[in-house]
Amino acid sequence: MSVKPWARRPSALARQTLLLYTALIVYGSWYPFSGWRSLGLGPFAYLADPMPQYLTAFDVVSNVLGYMPFGALVVLAVYPRWRGTLAVAQAFLLGALLSGVMEAVQTYLPTRVASNLDLAANALGALLGAAIVSPATGALLDRGLLRRLRMLWFERDRAALACLVASWPFATMYPAPRLFGLGNWPRALWLRFDQATQDVLLAWTPPGWHVGAWPASVAAWFPDYVWEALITTLNLFAALALASLSIRRHAPRLRLLFAFIAVTLCVKVGATFLQSQSGLAFDWATPGALAGLVCGTVAALLALRLPRRPRAVLAAAALSVSLVFVNLLPVNPYFDAVLADWRQGRYLHFNGLAHWIAWVWPYAALVWMAYVVEQTWIRRRAPRA
Repeated sequence: MSVKPWARRPSALARQTLLLYTALIVYGSWYPFSGWRSLGLGPFAYLADPMPQYLTAFDVVSNVLGYMPFGALVVLAVYPRWRGTLAVAQAFLLGALLSGVMEAVQTYLPTRVASNLDLAANALGALLGAAIVSPATGALLDRGLLRRLRMLWFERDRAALACLVASWPFATMYPAPRLFGLGNWPRALWLRFDQATQDVLLAWTPPGWHVGAWPASVAAWFPDYVWEALITTLNLFAALALASLSIRRHAPRLRLLFAFIAVTLCVKVGATFLQSQSGLAFDWATPGALAGLVCGTVAALLALRLPRRPRAVLAAAALSVSLVFVNLLPVNPYFDAVLADWRQGRYLHFNGLAHWIAWVWPYAALVWMAYVVEQTWIRRRAPRA
């Protein structure tokens, strides 16, 4: 029986997701990337260490769970070139190799401890993830229900956009002065400069560009809850508009967008509950944030009536305006209390990774949209045969 043209094709989405997840593992394993030193030990000396004297089930389970998605993604990424046992074996070897390198480099980090037990748990996680996904690879990528729904509901060749949209719920986990107020690293970088450095940098700019008095004057335009509602609206609208770009017109767009909102809120609630010392799961649900959730959802649903290009333009405009206000407005005075309640020391790499994603996501979205515009312009300028 002949194989259909769409069957047994490699998945670009799986390969791009694998690269992204590998980068996240590297970041989480080596964070905070500072204090490098040598103790006179070889990088692989940890392999001969005895078993740790103090062992917790949480450490082992978290290491296993952390590498299970990696093993599953390897199996999906190498399909159809390798399938079945070969794909599982490759996922196990790559997981062990990646974990071994991560642990070896941790020998030179003062805040991390290289452990052969972590290596074993990570390799086991990669093996389990690969073994679970391997029997369903064909159904997922070739002939299964998920594959059919993807072909029916979503546009092809949108793997990068799918990864970008899928990462947005995780970008919202880390506390922000205002709900969904992502991308405030320019403000954080500016505040790290001392007054002398700030004065030197401002000396190179026209006097009208000096922003010393702007935060207070801009904040006085509206009450703080209005600013929170506005920033929440702009960011939620941008995320939903981007998510809708890959959805076909005849797909159940409303249900998919509502599901996307539900997943985002569940991730936010779960992360807040786990990381909050007081066990609060909804401390982010202020009146302004709730109003922004409603307004952002309504605006995104109304924008579905527009063609894709105006939706993309509106998403880029919403992100750009939000970034200006997020980096310009003074921090909510209650934000320090939220950060104090957040367990910074627990899951140090998790907190650093979540914060990094929150900083980068809006700029990555704008870069993707700029790339699409450039490619469209190049295609239109290319001479037709």
